[in-house]
Amino acid sequence: MPAFTHHQKVGFAHCDPAGIVFYPRYFEMVNATVEEWFETSLGFSFAKIHDDMAAAVPTVAINIDFRHPSRLGDVLEFRLHVTRLGRSSIDLQITAVQADDPDGPDRFTMTSTLVFTRKDIAGSAPWPADLRTALQHHINKQDQHDT
Repeated sequence: MPAFTHHQKVGFAHCDPAGIVFYPRYFEMVNATVEEWFETSLGFSFAKIHDDMAAAVPTVAINIDFRHPSRLGDVLEFRLHVTRLGRSSIDLQITAVQADDPDGPDRFTMTSTLVFTRKDIAGSAPWPADLRTALQHHINKQDQHDT
């Protein structure tokens, strides 16, 4: 069972003239999913991270396998799964499926690595204790669902 799901409707702005999602728009949808996950599951909105903490969690690596097209009006379910938590990074896997056909074909599967950075230093920084605790709790909750 996925640890976090987020639904998004494919709008006109996401599509090419044929009514199929233009692939760069998937990256925007993925970012919206990650942002929603940080806020609703971890309790750390991007506003809090960027403004209050003077930090960021940029994507440093991304790989995506497009498997099936999505069309204007489709409602996609994005399934976010944590695969690894490091000292200053986290690996995610996100799969998108048609929300009303969750066992149907994947639209895409993406893996990415995010790192924690602070504005006052160059390079990565260790996760702050409270954010690391939220991430670890999320992984533990996810492991309980996977068993």
